[in-house]
Amino acid sequence: MPALYLIRHGQASFGADDYDQLSPLGERQAEYLGAAFAAAGVVPQHIICGDMRRHRQTAEQCLLGLGSTVDAGALTWQTDPSWNEYDHLDLLQAYTAEPRVSEQMLADMAGDNPRAGFQAHFARAMQRWQSGDYDGDYTESWTQFCGRISRALDAASRSSRGNIFVSTSGGAIAVVCRHLLGLADANAAELSWQLVNAGYSKVLSGQSGLKLLSINEHSHFDGRHRELLSYR
Repeated sequence: MPALYLIRHGQASFGADDYDQLSPLGERQAEYLGAAFAAAGVVPQHIICGDMRRHRQTAEQCLLGLGSTVDAGALTWQTDPSWNEYDHLDLLQAYTAEPRVSEQMLADMAGDNPRAGFQAHFARAMQRWQSGDYDGDYTESWTQFCGRISRALDAASRSSRGNIFVSTSGGAIAVVCRHLLGLADANAAELSWQLVNAGYSKVLSGQSGLKLLSINEHSHFDGRHRELLSYR
């Protein structure tokens, strides 16, 4: 049975002028994931990438780690923007347009733990988006995002008879888990923040449909490789 390996991209360049590219750590994470797949005998026959740069870079570094275990002549590639992450800047723009929110967010991020301050406000921005009460404020509503990912999952499951690597983002993977496990929206959001960089979730496609076999696998970063572990 073909398996879909939903790979969260390696660490992106948080805080840089261009977030949408892997950091040096992100490159190492993705390459080591490929090496771990090679050691386990897991080889892709088809690769699907969102069209964000960090998605493509993650797939390329993973292939570098896989090395000669991959038959390059038989491997097929596909870019599918349906696997792109939601627009987090769009969420924040709508959220900070609320009275006094922007000032409070800046104040909270000026404290001892700026990342915690940002995360608290981003969680509220996510809740606002998921509520469905403000859909007109966004270029893509939460419902539309979930529908897009569900359609991409269905298309990917029919795209190959062999293993499929899907290089995507945490929000997209969390929506797949929501879809297959019937999670509440809030649970999907919480899950997305716990997915590690260059971790993967495995979906099996069979006669009875799609089954989620694992979520957020990252044992390849255990032990002496723990320095590669990151969430943002």
